[in-house]
Amino acid sequence: MTDRLDDGYDVVIVGGGAAGLSGALMLARARRRVAVIDAGEPRNAPAEAVHGLLARDGTPPAELLDRARAEVRHYGGHVAAGAVTRVEARDEARDEAREGGGFTVALAGGAPVRARRLLVATGLTDELPDVPGLREWWGRDVLHCPYCHGWEVRDRAIGVLATGPMSVHQALLLRQWSGDVAYLAHTGPEPSAEQAERLAARGVRVVHGEVTALETRGPDGRLAGLRLADGTLVRRDAVAVAPRMTVRAAFLDGLGLRPADHPSGMGTHIPADAAGRTAVPGVWAAGNVTDPSAQVGTAAAAGATAAAQINADLVAEETRLAVDAHRARNRRDPVPAACD
Repeated sequence: MTDRLDDGYDVVIVGGGAAGLSGALMLARARRRVAVIDAGEPRNAPAEAVHGLLARDGTPPAELLDRARAEVRHYGGHVAAGAVTRVEARDEARDEAREGGGFTVALAGGAPVRARRLLVATGLTDELPDVPGLREWWGRDVLHCPYCHGWEVRDRAIGVLATGPMSVHQALLLRQWSGDVAYLAHTGPEPSAEQAERLAARGVRVVHGEVTALETRGPDGRLAGLRLADGTLVRRDAVAVAPRMTVRAAFLDGLGLRPADHPSGMGTHIPADAAGRTAVPGVWAAGNVTDPSAQVGTAAAAGATAAAQINADLVAEETRLAVDAHRARNRRDPVPAACD
């Protein structure tokens, strides 16, 4: 189900995941005209369930989004399928746009939509190493976040495929869930002497050699292990990998808002302050597009926070305009002086 879009809104939200829909719910309840435009590519789609989300732990991702879309629509918000190709400050309101005014949101195969404010919640793309089997098992036996899926692989044989500077940290974290963790150096950086000592102290075995493929076993096709270039099979029940995380934000080029490297080294992000405000007036960002490590609950909270700030910004603008109009009326029709 997708809603028909009007030509103008108080706020257009690009991205219909946890951050975008949470922001839309907050704005719709604030009686704002709000539209969510979603390309339908949720990052957590391969996962069987969302975990660590209070009162919704174990909910399939698609079910969670269905419920969220229904809640937004209940309060009059619009949710439409579509791909945003470009966003520009409106020509007829360019001066106001510099102060947080209007934008034109171009859609692939559809009419453009006007917005007074913009919330970017497009999330990111996980770029996995080029190892056969990783993508196919992503979100199942191949995982990234131990807080999202660590419980599901507890006490099993876990392999950590080294991809960058965060891999040692990932291996030490996963040791909390299992006593059988192996660090596969692969093509990533070799652990430093200090890191090797920490891994050894925690009982994490270091396996050298490039991984060439993931192999499965049995009729259910569960993971059997990782095959090394020399033919050795390192038997593992689950594999953790830290992907490079790349934000989906090419449509912001027209505003001069471009991704930057995230300080963690995990990938790219759209820089924003704690309230989601970006360097471009009138544009906010929330969720994984600005915080690569945000889980569903964190992303939803960020969307709600940004939405409240957007509403406050609109109220301030509307109040300023109302004061200007009030003063103009008084200059045109001054109140007669009281008689003595």
